Amino acid sequence: MKLSIPSGFLFSVIGKSCIFAQCDNKYKDKEMEKFSELIRIRRSMRKFTEEELNQDEVVALLRAALISPSSKGVRPWEFVVVDNKELLQQLAHCKEHGAELVEGAPLAVVVLADPTQSDVWVEDASVATTMMLLQAEDLGLGACWVQIRNRTMADGKPAEEMVRAILHIPAHLRVLSIVAVGHKGMERKPFNEDRLQWEKVHINTFDAPEE
Repeated sequence: MKLSIPSGFLFSVIGKSCIFAQCDNKYKDKEMEKFSELIRIRRSMRKFTEEELNQDEVVALLRAALISPSSKGVRPWEFVVVDNKELLQQLAHCKEHGAELVEGAPLAVVVLADPTQSDVWVEDASVATTMMLLQAEDLGLGACWVQIRNRTMADGKPAEEMVRAILHIPAHLRVLSIVAVGHKGMERKPFNEDRLQWEKVHINTFDAPEE
């Protein structure tokens, strides 16, 4: 199929670098601009203040997860909302590295899925996790994806086992991630778009066209 470049959309390929400029008018729509800015300023937040989330914020986060798309509309995910300090502290030690931040978060959402319902449960649960990250930023909150699946504790045991034991998760459900959420405890600069690797974008075929 021939690649169609929208009018007013400059696509320039120089060697292995790509430059986008003069976006079509549809990208100048207010909501599109808002989303474009949202994905630029969203950064993983690993430090939070002690301020609790209010009920509306928690509902908004869960709504974003529940509204997320899933393969064939199966929606194989389940979510455990944790705000108990003792449980958060235990979850912070569920793997050897990278979960410590959970202890300092006022809230964590543990993302589960049922592999008997969907063979792409990992993808479905990942989309739901991402939706919560974006919703958190839209609310002015900070959030971080803490990977659990395929991660281990210091003794080599699966991190899933500890999370399952702490939260009494049924055996038929798998644990993908923990989303730690709270009010931002530090400032992070927006993503530097100079770091975008346009050279990883390929048109029609992976190979570069023959000269």
